Amino acid sequence: MLKDIPECPVEMTLKLIGDKWKVLIIRDLLSGTKRFSELMKSVSGITQKVLTSHLRAMEADGLLTRKIYPEVPPRVEYTLTETGYSLEPVLDAMTVWGRTYKSSL
Repeated sequence: MLKDIPECPVEMTLKLIGDKWKVLIIRDLLSGTKRFSELMKSVSGITQKVLTSHLRAMEADGLLTRKIYPEVPPRVEYTLTETGYSLEPVLDAMTVWGRTYKSSL
């Protein structure tokens, strides 16, 4: 979990999902469990190293869970936790705002 909990709730949210990659990972996991390779394809532009790092951080923050299957090659799946799913209204609001802004250009 987080070591330094900010006083401001907006700062807290940004501390958890303030990176563009984390928001896109959450966006893709809102539709359900995904394998690492699926996330690599759907989050265009992200490197394997950055995706791995962000997934580990998000797991440590309690936003998602990782399940490893004892297969060769290993299969790893990621699923949002209840806390992760609770971010859906935040992403929905970002979607509405983004559409409104784009239509005003």
